[in-house]
Amino acid sequence: MDSLRNRGMKDFITSLLSGRAPGQKASSITKRINLALQGGGAHGAFTWGVLDYLLEDERLAVEGISGTSAGALNAVMVADGLARGGRTEAQKRLADFWRAVSSTGQLSSLQRRVTERLLSFTPLEGTPVQAWFDALSRYFSPYDVNPLNINPLKDLIDRFVDFEALRAFSDLQIFVSATNVQTGRVRVFPRDKITPDAVMASCCLPLLFRAVEIDGIPYWDGGYLGNPVIFPFFRTTTTEDVLVVQINPLVRHETPTSSSEIMNRINEITFNSSLIGEYRAIDFVARLIDQGRLPRGIGAGEYRRINVHRIVLDRFGTHFDAHSKLSTDYDFFEMLRVSGRRAARRFLDQHFDDIGKKGTVDLRAEAQAEWA
Repeated sequence: MDSLRNRGMKDFITSLLSGRAPGQKASSITKRINLALQGGGAHGAFTWGVLDYLLEDERLAVEGISGTSAGALNAVMVADGLARGGRTEAQKRLADFWRAVSSTGQLSSLQRRVTERLLSFTPLEGTPVQAWFDALSRYFSPYDVNPLNINPLKDLIDRFVDFEALRAFSDLQIFVSATNVQTGRVRVFPRDKITPDAVMASCCLPLLFRAVEIDGIPYWDGGYLGNPVIFPFFRTTTTEDVLVVQINPLVRHETPTSSSEIMNRINEITFNSSLIGEYRAIDFVARLIDQGRLPRGIGAGEYRRINVHRIVLDRFGTHFDAHSKLSTDYDFFEMLRVSGRRAARRFLDQHFDDIGKKGTVDLRAEAQAEWA
């Protein structure tokens, strides 16, 4: 009894000195980081895997998260889970969502058709009916074939996310981007402005859905101008580290020849262009800070020196292509999730020590133009 009492007293004194509660295990140093999540159809399940692993690793604390299209869906699932019950609940919300949108999920037939089109990224790509869809889209728009603007995807999002709780959750900065159809500018919705309509706008592919109107302004998919956005972190978070989860490859070594391959490559280039622009700006500011020509800080007239890190889908599976973006099979999602977890583990094994010290992406090489 005396030995147990002495051991308990020792634990209590140790906890006071360490700042831990009695019985709490010692943990490794915690580093703060922001996450920027690209859209890319069904390949967003890879991002699910990355997030699943990052949430499991308590050495990292997510301060901010931005997402576009499928990245926006992943972002709000994480935010909803963290607001409800922490890391474990965020992992559960992600798993439940991707199970639901798979071909074996419990969705109505109408929700199933809408979800499959959303996750296909380019509708019916590579299938025998693509020619039919292409011909139809030349003559009919979503305004013709869906005059009542029925979109059950909104009900699905409402089912999974408590947006009121999300907006009140101040521990996480979250941003969702969409494209203003009228001005051609990116619209960034911060946490207190995120609604089901904002997420719908971020996912709104214009040949599939009618523009989503918010306060009388029409919006399309955010991927055209911000896939994903990084700049909102500069004034809203303290960390200077951003981890980009990139699922649209920058480089392909084969020349696309079929119509579906050409369209897929056009989408990849278009949906990466805004990210390359942000890389270029971040690198430019970092060089000016290093040269002492710009002051570093978070105050007025000061600039952040952003450390960019990246996890890329195409480094872990060259067989992911235009056709696989169509798949809503849960086994395919699970395979992507496992790949995402492995990619996240590999990134942390190689670069955890770099977080907070330096970026691990050569931004100058990424953003450099090719000169003849």
